[in-house]
Order: sequence, then C-alpha cells, then structure tokens
Amino acid sequence: MLFLICSFSVFPQKVAVVLSGGGAKGVTHIGVLKALEESGIPIDYIAGTSMGAIIGGLYASGYSPDQMLQIINTDEFTKWITGKLDPKYTYFFRQGQPDPSWISFKFKYDSILQTKLPTNLISPIRMDFAFLELFSEASAVAGQDFNKLMVPFRCVAADIGNNSQFILKKGDLGTAIRASMTFPFYFKPIRIDGRLLFDGGMYNNFPSDVVMEDFFPDIIIGSKAAANYPPPSDDDALSQLKSMLMEETKFNMYCDASVLIEPQLKTVGLTDFSNTAAFIDSGYVSTMRLIPKIRQFVTDTITQAAHDSIRRHFNERKPVLRINSIEIKGIQQGQALYVANAVMGQVKGRKSNTYYARDVNLDLVKSGYFKVVGEDRLKSVYPTLKYDTISQRYKFIIDAQYEKGIEADFGGSLSSSSTNEIFLQLKYSLWRKVAYTAKINGSFGRFYNSALAGGRIELPGRKPKYLEAEYTFNQFNYYRTKSFFFTDATPSFLYENNTYFRADAGFPLTYKGKLETGFTWGSNRADYFQTNTATTEDVEDRTKFSFFSPYIEIEYNTLNRKQYSNQGYRLFSSVQFVNGLEKHTPGTTSVLQGNYTDTHNYFIFKFIYDKYFRAGKMYKPGINFEVHINNLKSFRNYTSTTLYMPAYAPVYEMSTMYQSLYRAGGFTALGMRNIVTVSKNMDFRFEGFLMAPVYELSSDYNQQVIRSDPFPSLHYILSGSFVYNTPIGPLSASVNYYNDGTPVSFYINIGYIIFNRSAF
Repeated sequence: MLFLICSFSVFPQKVAVVLSGGGAKGVTHIGVLKALEESGIPIDYIAGTSMGAIIGGLYASGYSPDQMLQIINTDEFTKWITGKLDPKYTYFFRQGQPDPSWISFKFKYDSILQTKLPTNLISPIRMDFAFLELFSEASAVAGQDFNKLMVPFRCVAADIGNNSQFILKKGDLGTAIRASMTFPFYFKPIRIDGRLLFDGGMYNNFPSDVVMEDFFPDIIIGSKAAANYPPPSDDDALSQLKSMLMEETKFNMYCDASVLIEPQLKTVGLTDFSNTAAFIDSGYVSTMRLIPKIRQFVTDTITQAAHDSIRRHFNERKPVLRINSIEIKGIQQGQALYVANAVMGQVKGRKSNTYYARDVNLDLVKSGYFKVVGEDRLKSVYPTLKYDTISQRYKFIIDAQYEKGIEADFGGSLSSSSTNEIFLQLKYSLWRKVAYTAKINGSFGRFYNSALAGGRIELPGRKPKYLEAEYTFNQFNYYRTKSFFFTDATPSFLYENNTYFRADAGFPLTYKGKLETGFTWGSNRADYFQTNTATTEDVEDRTKFSFFSPYIEIEYNTLNRKQYSNQGYRLFSSVQFVNGLEKHTPGTTSVLQGNYTDTHNYFIFKFIYDKYFRAGKMYKPGINFEVHINNLKSFRNYTSTTLYMPAYAPVYEMSTMYQSLYRAGGFTALGMRNIVTVSKNMDFRFEGFLMAPVYELSSDYNQQVIRSDPFPSLHYILSGSFVYNTPIGPLSASVNYYNDGTPVSFYINIGYIIFNRSAF
C-alpha cells in the first residue's frame, strides 16, 4: 500500500533517494549523491532503475561518488559499453592462419533454413564480468540480502513473461543491476528465478513507489535524468521501438515531504558517455541549489567524515577475492571440464558440476574466462561469484549454453587485374574435454586455385596446446591472367602446383605470441617455358621437387587487421630444413637435353618485423624489416632455381606476380610505411622499400644460374594507395613502381589477397 503523506516522529528521520533511468544521462546521479553527502544529508535507502540502478548499486556497495567518477572515466568503462573484448585476453595462437573471408555465419546441420534474429546489438561479455568485479564483495558482506548492504537498496527490472515490473531485493547484486539496465536489443536479457528480464524502465523508470512499499521513508529525494521519449518518427525504427517498449514515466513521489531534482540535460544517445563531466556537474549544481528546500524536510545532519566512516567500515568487511572452485551450468560434463581447466588451471577434483582447484585470484580467473569466451564456442555465457562463509572462499559460477553447428565463410578478392578469387570454407567444431575442429576450404580463380582439408585439436589448461594436421593443394598461374575467372589456351609462363601434408603442434608464449613446430611432406611441380615467345605447339619444361621439411617458428602478432594494418606489430622468425629430390624434364624451349635428377639439402631462415607507431592524431608511420637466408644450391636451370628462392613482396600486388629480380639468393630489406588516417576506416598510404640481395641470380646462354658477388646492388619499390576498410574487407586503389622493368602499375582490389600456406 502506498501512503500519500509521509509520517514524522521523534525517531531519526529516514531519507530515501530514488534514481531514474536515462542511459548515459544517468551519470548525473553521481553529482546528486556527491552534493547530498557534502551538504550533510543522510541517505538511509536508495533505489534505482537502469542507469539509476548502476549508480545506486555502486553507492549501496560502498563506492564513494568520487570513486564512481573514476570508474566512469576509465577506458575500461568505455569498453564495457562497446562490448569489445580486450585483445590482451585473446590468444593469438587460437586465431589460426588468416584467410580471405569476408563474412561468416553459423547454421545447424539439421535445420539449415531455421533462422533466429539476434537478441542484442552490443556484446555484454565484458560488462557482465565488470559487474561481477564491482559488486561480488558487497554481495558477500550482505549475504545476498540487499537490506544488509551499506545502504538498503532496491532496483527494478521488467518481467516480459508476466508483463510487469520485477522488484529485486535479494540474490546476486551484480546480476540484479545487470537485469535492471538491459535495454531491449542493445544488451542480451538474462534470467533470474526463471524470469526473462529486461530494462526496468519498460514498466517503472522511477521506483519511488518501491521505496515507499519496502522502506516507508520520511523523506524522498528524487533525481530525474530521464525524459519521456518523443513521438515516434515515420522513418526511424529505433524511435518506434522505444515508443512500443517504454511506458511513460510519471515521476510521482508518493510523499509530501519530497524533492525532485531535475537537471537540464541535453539529449544524447543511450550509450554516448562523451558528456559525462558536464552531466555530473549539472547534477551537482542542481542539487546544491535545492539544498535549502531539502532542509525544509530534512533536519538531521551527517558529516562527510561520518559518511566516510560508514563506508570504510562496510568495505573493511568485504572478503578478499580468493577463488578455489568453479561451477559450470548448462553444458555437458566434458565441455565443463574443458572450461574449468581453461579458467582455473588444472582442476584437482569434482563434486557434481563443481570443480576444485588451488586458490587463485580474480585476475587469473578473468584471464582464463576471457580466453574461453574468445574461442567463440559458447552460444551465451554469464559469470557470477558466490561466497562460502565456511571455507571463506568464492566459487566462480558460469551459466553457459553451447550450440553445435557448422560455420560457413565466404570471401576472396575482386581486382582490376585477372587475379580474382572466390573463397569458400566450412568448419565444424566438436567440443568435449578437448576441442576438435575440422575444416575444408577452396579458392577458385584464374591466377590461384586451392583446396585444403584439415583438423585441429586444442588441449585446455593454463598453458593450452594444439595439434594440427592439414592436406593442401595450391596452384598458381603466373601468366594466364587476362580473363575473368576462366582459363584459355594461351601458353603459361609459369604454372606451379604445390601439394603437401603438414602436421604441427603449438602453444602460446604470451597472449600475442606462439611457438609452432612440425613438418611438411609433399611435392612441388612447376611447368614453364624458357622463353615468352613459345607457341601452343611447344612443350613446357617440368621440374618436380619431392620434399620432407621439419621446421620451428615463433610469431608475435598484435596487428589490428588481416591486411592494411595501421597499428600493432608482427614479429616472425623461423628455421626450416629441407630435404628433397629434384626431377627435371626439359621441354621444347630448353637448350638442355635429357632428364635430370639431383638431391638437395638446405636450410631456410626467415625474420620479418612489421611495426606501426603513432606520431600524431592522423599520422602513423611504420617500418618493415626482413631477412631471408638459405644455402640452396642451384636447380637444373635459372627459372626453377628462382622458384625456390625467397621472394620479397611487401606490396600485396607483388604476391600475384612472378618477379625474378625480387627472388634472390637471400636478402635483407627495409621499408618505411607512411599512413595518414583520414577517418576510422580510411587511410592514405605512402610506402617505400629497399632490398639488398645477398647475391643476384641471372641466366647464361645455357639457361644455367650465374651468381653475382655478395650484395651487388639495391632494388627499390614505391607504392601509394588509398584504403577504405569496408565491413567485408579493404577496398584499395594503388599505384606501384618496381625497378625490375615492370611499368608503373595501377591496381584496384576489394577483399583480401591471402592464400593458403605454402610448404616453405
């Protein structure tokens, strides 16, 4: 029952503060609370909806207004709102090899035509864990009873199953607040006691009635940061959605002894926190102006020192966040064990769906949790902490769902040359105690065709590992590239087929580094003419190289894009031994006679370093440094020898061209990238590179290799390009100059020029 007139007595006055919703404008409540504390106004109860629930919950949990301001102003808070996972929690080694995919989508193999609309625009994963960090200790002190917080607290969510408000007064505090601020379609709804809950503003955006029913205070002080939405627009779907979902707020106080604080706030987007300082200041100033009116009702005074003492006493009772167990809900036992090992390290034992481990702190749990989430195996996941008063430890609880299915990727590249490519890929993941992934892909075009079938096994733990095997076929046609996707009868200059099996194992060195070791086994066949004047009646030379090649490589990678990065770095280093048998069959354009066989044993060393710097708001310089060394003897002729020499290709167009000048007997190269960032997705790039061959290769009259003296000359590459990063991949237009006699090239491309890995 609501009482219209608040009662007064000889007992101390009880003051309730009610905080409205309002999205980003709700930070104004911080200024209101700060002003009330500085003015000696007691705060005995607090309630809120949506953003008001967050601010009210923080206050009830022992955070001061200044601490709240620090939280709101951090980059971390911005990342909660955007939903982006911190890259430092994503293992680079789990990303696999880059591919030219544009879009990915998942479907069930037994219901391909079944479609579901997404329930959220912003990923709540980071925000959910942040609420766990902010509120779990207070929940532990209160025993999950909101009446036992530093200040008794209430918040309101919308129960859409029953079309009514749902008042939250007990349970996990972070979960309750998360439910109260779940604006439909922005954030994913959550369940409490079987109820699917959304933003409380749908039914009650100013819960003054709740404080009257639950606390019956003497005075209510309200803070209004929300305004009712304007009438819907004919061409604005979001305004229509808000009008349908959000009820009009009356801002009734239900108490004669009441004051409503109404700061004048400009209209901003729901998640636009760019005006935080101004909003907080407005709340503070508006409250200070109303202190004389508030003092007409509130006669009691509590000093700032007393506020701080109450807060300090409450915070000193918070149990240290030591975690020794993990409970996994909603997934199979084998999957739960995988998650437990990944989050906690190696677990020691299990009771029901709870796994026990050594004591760990929240930072280690956070690291492991985001690793699991970053694998993208779980359909949904929600974390909480529950304190056990007997063991004085916390249990980390994950409520998850897993939906197996097939992931399909589509991509490739479309260009102004004839190197167009279509890329298709299917991946299927099976997840138990370990994670299994199988994939097949294919690339189809005139220049490049490829097929790959492979699988990967990932073993969880504090130091996860993987085993991988792939069978790959790559085919490059370096001359016949004049038409669109289809071949013709024109003789090719160089036609290369690479078929091999790869097996490897790897583990992370850091979040952004990995070590991989394995071997490749297969054959490489090249068909080519020794002259560009060959006719359709001529027969190509053929060189076949069958090989076995163990290798070890280390890579660190923080680049922000698959191609055309403008921040981060990549360091790659590898050592590879090659043992192989060369077989050469001369064609009609060869001056050599008779079949030829030779054995080759040689080492390949590679070192690549790319890094981008920030020199200003728009200018981002970068460097490219490469060293390639091998001790390969010459093959039967000049063309086949250059085929197995390292190629320098710092400009993406070069990977679609066979340029013998940039295939040398080892080289050192240094490049400078100058990037002017016009907007978030638009760059102008001006790049220059110098290559110093260890020795150059040339051909004598018998088509044999002639090696120059060491470091005979420098070769350079110049490139200017415009890049716009579209949702499906980069759109680029570039002008490139090479000093190998190739004319200046103008190259337009959309998509990614990325191929399946070669054997070397």
